[in-house]
Amino acid sequence: MPAYAVFEPPARANRPLLDHAARFVFLRDRFSWGAFLLGPFWMIWRRLWLVLVVYIVVIAAIEYGLRRFAVPATARTIVYLLVALLVGIEAPGLRRWTLLRRGWRERGVVVADDLEMAERRFFDAWSRERSLGPPPPPPPPRGPVSSAGVIGLFPEPGGGR
Repeated sequence: MPAYAVFEPPARANRPLLDHAARFVFLRDRFSWGAFLLGPFWMIWRRLWLVLVVYIVVIAAIEYGLRRFAVPATARTIVYLLVALLVGIEAPGLRRWTLLRRGWRERGVVVADDLEMAERRFFDAWSRERSLGPPPPPPPPRGPVSSAGVIGLFPEPGGGR
């Protein structure tokens, strides 16, 4: 069953809760064909500017190294296919890193058959959590606490053996 990481955008002043909830992002953890086939264009589409700059620098360094050592064309093609494969595999991680760098918060992971079910499960739990408020404090311990005995497996600090 697919897993979706849920990201909450930074809070904006005077924004209704419904508008804030509509900006949540659900990232499915899977291979991205768009990132594999059209890496730089996928990065531009997703507004991953820093990732795009690093990608261009890495590709330029690889190209320089391959030309410097006169690597044959078939080996160069294999190297570029492996880089594209890596981008396709790491696409959700690159988006996750960019969102976290922009101030978004990871709110959890939802396991569901599709995006609609993931949204339904997450917002159901999220709305229940918001309506209940913070959890109550833990109850105080019952009865007197003895300082001479052993609690659990460890003796009192500084006590004899």
